[in-house]
Amino acid sequence: MRAMVFDGPGPTLRLDPHKAIPQPGPHQVLIRVHACGVCRTDLHVVDRDLTDPKLPLVPGHEIVGTVSATGPDVAAIQVGDRVGVPWLGWTCGSCVYCRSARENLCDRARFTGYQIDGGYAEYTVADERYCFPIPPGFTDVEAAPLLCAGLIGYRALRLAGEAERLGLYGFGAAAHIAAQVARFRGQTVYAFTRPDDVAGQDFARALGAAWAGGSDAQPPEPLDAAIIFAPVGALVPAALAASAKGATIVCAGIHMSAIPSFPYRILWEERSIRSVANLTRRDGEEFLSLAAQVPVRTTTVPFPLADANTALSRLRNGEIEGAAVLVPEA
Repeated sequence: MRAMVFDGPGPTLRLDPHKAIPQPGPHQVLIRVHACGVCRTDLHVVDRDLTDPKLPLVPGHEIVGTVSATGPDVAAIQVGDRVGVPWLGWTCGSCVYCRSARENLCDRARFTGYQIDGGYAEYTVADERYCFPIPPGFTDVEAAPLLCAGLIGYRALRLAGEAERLGLYGFGAAAHIAAQVARFRGQTVYAFTRPDDVAGQDFARALGAAWAGGSDAQPPEPLDAAIIFAPVGALVPAALAASAKGATIVCAGIHMSAIPSFPYRILWEERSIRSVANLTRRDGEEFLSLAAQVPVRTTTVPFPLADANTALSRLRNGEIEGAAVLVPEA
């Protein structure tokens, strides 16, 4: 099979045109990849912001494909099923976090496209217990961003509570999905982009944002909650300064630059800051059902598999509206 492989330490992937097709082990399924989203976490892996990838590595954790074969002990998935594979690829099931419905914090968790080869390839294997059926209303390319941008956005929305006025900082793949879910729930969305990103602000308004402006601007009303999707620590005090009493600021990225010091007065009055880590299988089940109800409409920019480096570069430079998606068959 063809696969894009990260060898480290540099950020460039190499095309391996003859990589062996992996074989499914116990509880695993072999998946023919039809689409794989290009996530900002993939950038953090190849840029070595995340420092513990297996090497060599096939990145990619927003995978949509069809099951081609099953390994021993597979019970719930059959050959021919269309499934999605997310970031969380395996948990131990026995640590205090797994036993308390917090498997996203598992001490020994393994992650797709990080410790497990992912979807920048024509085939991949995944544990059937961490695969999700894809609702029929989505094409493969449309569904791919739901597997991380959508799931992390959904978990962040849950942790932000039932805010009437919700700020979204960084209007990329995750925010463009979260905005649609928030609007479906009746929330008012305020979108914050790079100060000079007029196109991104227009994109946010087209998806129902009541207001869109630069991250250095103040919204017309104080925010009841804010989600920070951009990996920029300086946005934390900016969001606090834009928030109302009792507001929650949710940091939704797996990596963020250092948060600068800020005056206590913008945290006081019971504002809080919290982070989102990974996802649970319950998140996946709930979100994919909700995404079909909304229905969420993802904006995507497809790339052939061999153009993965181009897709990553354009994402790094803020040149993607919505989500980039690799299509191995293109």
